[in-house]
Amino acid sequence: MSSATAADYGWIRSARSLFAYGLEVGYTLTLVRGVSPEELFRIVGVEPRGVRAGFRAFFEEHEKFLDGFEKWPEAFLAGAFTVRGEGGDWTLALEFGGDLGTRPNLMEALSAGTRAVSHSSNGGKPMDFFHWYEEGELRTSFEWPADRTGSTPDALNPLMLEVGLNPFGDEDPTVDGKAAVLALTERLTGVGLTEELLAEAAYLVGEVPEAPY
Repeated sequence: MSSATAADYGWIRSARSLFAYGLEVGYTLTLVRGVSPEELFRIVGVEPRGVRAGFRAFFEEHEKFLDGFEKWPEAFLAGAFTVRGEGGDWTLALEFGGDLGTRPNLMEALSAGTRAVSHSSNGGKPMDFFHWYEEGELRTSFEWPADRTGSTPDALNPLMLEVGLNPFGDEDPTVDGKAAVLALTERLTGVGLTEELLAEAAYLVGEVPEAPY
């Protein structure tokens, strides 16, 4: 089992980090066990647009997509790839300015019979979310660690304390809460997010349609 803590994810704050853009403009990162990138796209209703080799190629595709709009669009590109984690293969899906991992209907479908974990940020706005789904059910979700919802809101309390999050009160100002959430995600998935992993992955790219209202 992973022993990751917030200290292992200090790299996300580097100005040259591949993750820095997501923290600036907003991102969602979703991990699903036992579901291939192709199957994830099928469940979400995404038409694949091909594979892009490496983060830079995926990012360039994202920028070209945005160039087609005067304002930031409601639809967005997602890049997905397979990574080894606890219990087998997982699909990691990454979007900038998207919300795939925060749509309950999609996460319920993706986690049916398995586990799915997501975390996200609004970029400049102070809104950061974490979601853990099991067998199609939201188990634990929070924006602030001490204000949790889900069917088992306290189930992760021991892990949260270990990675640097306080589920019982005020946050520790010496701990990077976002880094701690990434560490919590690794504890639940066995997938360690690194610069190298993001840089070298082959991203299956597809356009996620605007959420129906």
